[in-house]
Amino acid sequence: MVPARWLFLMCLSLAGCGAPGSPGTSTANDGAPAAPAADGDHMVSINVADAPPPAPPPLDRADRPWPQAALENGEAWISCSTDYADEKGDGTPLEGLQRSQLEQALAPCAERGLLRVRYSGKINPGFAELMWRLAVVAEARGIHKRILDLDSSGGQVEAAIVAGDSIGESGWTMWVREGSVCHSACVFVLAAGDNRLVSGKVGIHRMMRISSKATSRAELNRELQQVYDNVKDYLQRNGVAVGVADLMMTVPNRSLRLLSADELRQFGLDGTNAVQDDLERIRQMRACGDDFVRRKDAFLVAFDQQCKREGAELEAMNACGQALKERFGFPDERCPAQSPLSEIDVATLPPAPSGASGAGAQQAPGEASAEAVVDAPDNRPATL
Repeated sequence: MVPARWLFLMCLSLAGCGAPGSPGTSTANDGAPAAPAADGDHMVSINVADAPPPAPPPLDRADRPWPQAALENGEAWISCSTDYADEKGDGTPLEGLQRSQLEQALAPCAERGLLRVRYSGKINPGFAELMWRLAVVAEARGIHKRILDLDSSGGQVEAAIVAGDSIGESGWTMWVREGSVCHSACVFVLAAGDNRLVSGKVGIHRMMRISSKATSRAELNRELQQVYDNVKDYLQRNGVAVGVADLMMTVPNRSLRLLSADELRQFGLDGTNAVQDDLERIRQMRACGDDFVRRKDAFLVAFDQQCKREGAELEAMNACGQALKERFGFPDERCPAQSPLSEIDVATLPPAPSGASGAGAQQAPGEASAEAVVDAPDNRPATL
């Protein structure tokens, strides 16, 4: 029997996810594969007293003392490059969450202004701490192109929302690359990004309340209703359809409902964050003009149609976007930083710092080829 103390640390299932049709794998709604969970692994809601506190916007905490904190059940790597194809593509392992450690880890990325954080592990209070601390240091270093490269089977609902609110206030692009997963509570983190690029598997299932004293379905529903109301409010402020929360309710927490590419787009979990897009349109209309906004809209439609094919690898998706940009007049001379998908437009950045690891890797093949496409006059490139 699993000790009660470990249930409070809970995370979400999917460590044992099998391929469709493999032994031990059942089938969820619409034929999507459902994976068995390990004992004690669920997407959980926890007692309010145990939840991480809401995080003020990162800049409000920039000058405050940082308490001791650590990652549990997770690892993070820092890279100044968008390329992840080689053996050092994840970057340099992050040694700790103290300010001096983060400043040292992010220092090589300051000149380039690009940061990619690879996170693999559970969504928990340590992850929430990681995200707001990274935002503070990145802002202080002037690193405004920020990518969170996710691989997580899930974790605590409340921690995911705290992390997501910090992410939403500090301008991150979210990746779920091929071979990675974003399951259960991780979906709430994915929702918070300014932009989301998904090549891996995104899955949902029902959450459970580990402190539940329910003895009937009605009691259990009443306990979960407040949690689901908070989840729906969170999804709405991030431009995600609240139908995601309703669908979660129908999938047992020991199963998994994988979302198709069409469902990800329909629910608002892939591509531009709709709420952030509205904010940016208002700002860009003033700063960059009507023509800029019209060209950006046309580019994003073309990018969705031509580059985001089901099963496409993230590197291929990025290269396609780079090759599409010139046709729509991007990067824009007047507003280069506001050009679509500028966070991965490496052609406009200084070279990645040299060194032995991903945070100091030399220009990688994926980046070099993307820049070559942008520079080649016959290819009529565009921006991503």
